[in-house]
Amino acid sequence: MHAIRNYLGKISDLERILGKISRLKATPRDVWGLGSSLGLIPFLKKDLEDSGNKALAELSSQFKDLKKTVKLIVEKVKEDALASLKRGGFINQDVDKELDELRSLSSGGKQWISDLQDSEREATGIPSLKIGFNKIFGYYIEVTKTHQHKVPDSYTRKQTLVNSERYITSELKQYEEKILSAEEKIESIEIRIFEELCRDILQETRNIQINAKILHRLDVLSSFSAKAVRNRYVRPKLITEPSLEIKAGRHPVVEQLLPATERFIPNDTLMDIKTSQIHLITGPNMAGKSTYLRQVGLLVLMSQIGSFIPVKKAKIGIVDRLFTRVGASDNLAGGESTFLIEMNEAANILNNATPQSLILLDEIGRGTATFDGLSLAWSITEHLHNHSNVGARTLFATHYHELTDLENTLERLENFQAAVKEFGDKIVFLRTILPGISDKSYGIHVAQMAGLPSEVIERAKEILNFHISQENIHGTRQAIPASNQLSIFDQKENELKKAISALDLDKMTPIQALQTLDKLKKEHGL
Repeated sequence: MHAIRNYLGKISDLERILGKISRLKATPRDVWGLGSSLGLIPFLKKDLEDSGNKALAELSSQFKDLKKTVKLIVEKVKEDALASLKRGGFINQDVDKELDELRSLSSGGKQWISDLQDSEREATGIPSLKIGFNKIFGYYIEVTKTHQHKVPDSYTRKQTLVNSERYITSELKQYEEKILSAEEKIESIEIRIFEELCRDILQETRNIQINAKILHRLDVLSSFSAKAVRNRYVRPKLITEPSLEIKAGRHPVVEQLLPATERFIPNDTLMDIKTSQIHLITGPNMAGKSTYLRQVGLLVLMSQIGSFIPVKKAKIGIVDRLFTRVGASDNLAGGESTFLIEMNEAANILNNATPQSLILLDEIGRGTATFDGLSLAWSITEHLHNHSNVGARTLFATHYHELTDLENTLERLENFQAAVKEFGDKIVFLRTILPGISDKSYGIHVAQMAGLPSEVIERAKEILNFHISQENIHGTRQAIPASNQLSIFDQKENELKKAISALDLDKMTPIQALQTLDKLKKEHGL
């Protein structure tokens, strides 16, 4: 397996490169990457055949032979090809005769000029003859006035200077034209060869795509295998019955993110639409409810895509749809509030779920008034339980403790809690999902852990205790008692009310009424 993954790690994304080639966007480096990747397939194929695994051997037999394409690419494109067509130099030697000559001409220009200069000096007997170049006249042969009589008839005068004459010859002119156009021609020829190569590659599009799909499948399966070995995953058993049996399940992502000093706490899940269809989970924030919901969803999803999963053992009833109502966010651009998004998602679930589905609900109705939200959550739970055409396995995490009463009326609903241990004013999250009801939300404890000012925490405790005492006495909630600061405002308001009540408006003119009102505003700081 290590050898197979090693080969896969060196293989490029064939379909992406093929797409770039078809859109004429590929670079020489892309094409070399394609050839290099296809060239590794025979070695990968041999390892698959020698693995002793029948399924892998059968998969290897499906590879298409693309040795000709690989040979074509390797022969024409340099291994160190650049990621740009404009910079040139990406076509190998001996691919095109004219290209080789132009490259030789371009790279050997100085030597050719030096050789020509030596041969002309020897032929004319002019030791001071030299060949030069400028941007205005190009290449020229310069002869001093002293040796003018030795200049052959084949020289054509180009420019006269004070002490010398400059000439050109047909041979030098032809070479100049070659030199000046060589780079442009080199680029043109290389692009032509590259485009021809791309057209040849596209002739094998179908076979390359087949090989790419096999490689994708191998990549996924080998990744599953490596992950399973490294993280101690277990093969789940898939069944057609709408049930769920997970022993010591772990969240595949969260357990990898924990510090080395912490251990992920596994949890069991046992569901059956005939006896335990809905699990209603209560508990404080940060206790692990959301992680548990996502964990179950991921384990089911991983099982159905062919992966082993982080459990001690598992029997997964195949799910036709996985519905989730988790998280909270506004869609400001679409004019949708958090609550509207919640209701849209809930409507989608209720209208499309089947008895083979799995539903994960993390809070319903928290974006509206308490009683509205509670009523909706209650009604949705009843609908999921009582309508056989829905009847899906459901995990419902909620802070509405009133919903726990449904266990007495809905026979397939069971209460669970995210366990917490209290130590005086402190709490410890046990991260364990157990049967039963969480008697507190521990919201103030969580707020204290988050670092809210102590005066805010103490005031919150006062208000909470008042609510609890009033509920115990009257069975209904009473108004929150005002703090000392609020009492001062109440006193000022009462004084203003008395002053207004003492006025006899029937005996006052409009002007007097306005004057009195202005006086009251000043007295009471309004």
